[in-house]
Amino acid sequence: MPSTTPSPASSNAPSNAPSAAPFQPLSWRRRIRRVLPYFRPYQAGFAVSSLATVLVAASEPAMAWLLQQMLDHGFRDGTFPLWLVPVVLIGIFLVRGISTFVSQYSLSWFTLRGVEDMRKALFTRLMNAHPLLYVQRTASSLINTVSYEIQTGAQQLAMSGMDVIRDTFTLVALFAYLLWMNWQLTLFVTVLFPLVGWVMRTLSRRLHRLTVQSQQAIDQLAYVVEENVLAWRIVRMHGAEAQQAKRFERESLALRRLGLKSTAAGATMTPSTQLLAAAALSAVIVTALWQARNGQGTVGSFVGFVTAMLQLIAPIKRLSEVAVPITRGMAALDRGMDLVLTAPSEASGSYRPAVAPGQAQGRAQGSIGLGGVSVQYAADHAPALSDVTLDVPAGQVLALVGPSGSGKTTLINLLARFVEPSAGQVEIDGHDIRTWDIHALRHQFAWVSQDVVLFNDTLAANVALGDAAPDEARVRAALEAANLGDFLRAQTDGLQAPLGHNGQRLSGGQRQRVAIARAIYKDAPILILDEATSALDSESERLVQSALERLMQGRTSIVIAHRLSTIEHADRVAVLEAGRVVELGTHAELLARDGLFAKLHALQFQT
Repeated sequence: MPSTTPSPASSNAPSNAPSAAPFQPLSWRRRIRRVLPYFRPYQAGFAVSSLATVLVAASEPAMAWLLQQMLDHGFRDGTFPLWLVPVVLIGIFLVRGISTFVSQYSLSWFTLRGVEDMRKALFTRLMNAHPLLYVQRTASSLINTVSYEIQTGAQQLAMSGMDVIRDTFTLVALFAYLLWMNWQLTLFVTVLFPLVGWVMRTLSRRLHRLTVQSQQAIDQLAYVVEENVLAWRIVRMHGAEAQQAKRFERESLALRRLGLKSTAAGATMTPSTQLLAAAALSAVIVTALWQARNGQGTVGSFVGFVTAMLQLIAPIKRLSEVAVPITRGMAALDRGMDLVLTAPSEASGSYRPAVAPGQAQGRAQGSIGLGGVSVQYAADHAPALSDVTLDVPAGQVLALVGPSGSGKTTLINLLARFVEPSAGQVEIDGHDIRTWDIHALRHQFAWVSQDVVLFNDTLAANVALGDAAPDEARVRAALEAANLGDFLRAQTDGLQAPLGHNGQRLSGGQRQRVAIARAIYKDAPILILDEATSALDSESERLVQSALERLMQGRTSIVIAHRLSTIEHADRVAVLEAGRVVELGTHAELLARDGLFAKLHALQFQT
């Protein structure tokens, strides 16, 4: 199964594995169109929010109108009715308050439902993505994209979009009022719009580039944290805290510098637009004073006009700043969409073995064949496997031995298509595994690795992993066979006992035996045992080994073993060295040949 610790792509990806599509800059229209399908079913929420926002915007000129009426007809001739002041003021803020609540709630409903659908799509892609994805991307970056980035990005984008709608309609309402009040003065205001647009377009391009670089820097920082969280014992044992702190500081410094550059780019928009607004306001005031000296207009109309014009500054300022959250939000969503659309999927055939009566899925006989199989992870590296040919009849036990790095793990990863061959082919029951339905293929394997992975769930759920309706009797029998009967009886919650994060409530030996119980429960025709008894004490190993020997009867078993005493009864032993099968035979035959196997055996048993 994929390792929980990220590794460089160069050392883990076969040279012929599919790669993600190269990055191509997309226009804003195409980027929005990629996201829309997830939010379109909930567009009614956005429509309600937009309507409520328009009501808020439409109320903006009311304040300027009220000031004009009070100055011209309240203070000057006393004809403005006093009761109208509280009615208008309370009415304005009542409409704005209700509309604001409806707008924000509807927008939140729209955003969260769309994010939920997008997150489901992302997680589904993670579940069926080619293993290459887990090599190219660190676990921290994938977690960050699925859990945090798309929600933050969608919220920023939706709220910024609503700000654009509100401020655009506010500008339209105020601009219409200004035209009605004094069209000559309004001409000075129109100069703002093209200049503000040019400033936003210029600075938003730089901001987007810096945002993408910041995301990459965050990934690097998270990767350092991830490595140190996973390897905290080793770090402390070797006194490497200061060394790792320097790594963290280096990445943190790079992120801070990018953050400052991004802030500078975003902050430049505000003073630029304010300067433009100040220039327009100065021109308006001078022109208004000139008109007043020539008998045009009243004090009320001037105050009303200036008030409405000053009200224009806030939405113009917000529109000038909206490029920052929109750019950041779109960049975050781009990461999610790139994962959905460009991450390579696992290729799957259609072959499924026949389903016998009483079986839920087809069951293979279990014969395995490798013909001239080679695996090369990178062009500048030696092959992990080179021209390997093996035949394992159904029901036989094949042991794989050899020094570290000889290709044992690569070979078993081939069987379940966690690795693709660079040359040759792998067959199950005479069918090339590339023609198998990927789920049907993996249903044929039970896998016990020396790197046990347990989920933060109940004991029963971990043993019956993948079974939507676990059979408690089978779970209990599997636990008994894995020498966990006493442990089960000691649990107050029985099968529902929680195991904690990666089985942290269990000892190392107990974790290993839960993994063995999981394989026993699955009852697959092919067993892959990668040092399955490595974490057991002598007594537990004896009991579990006997259980495994009974389980292996009638099943094909591939056993990786470093302790050669555990494979004495294997039908055949394949000895690997530098990616090649250098010896093949029974345990006794290989000892008699006095080759590599005999040397490894002598090293283990010398006194």
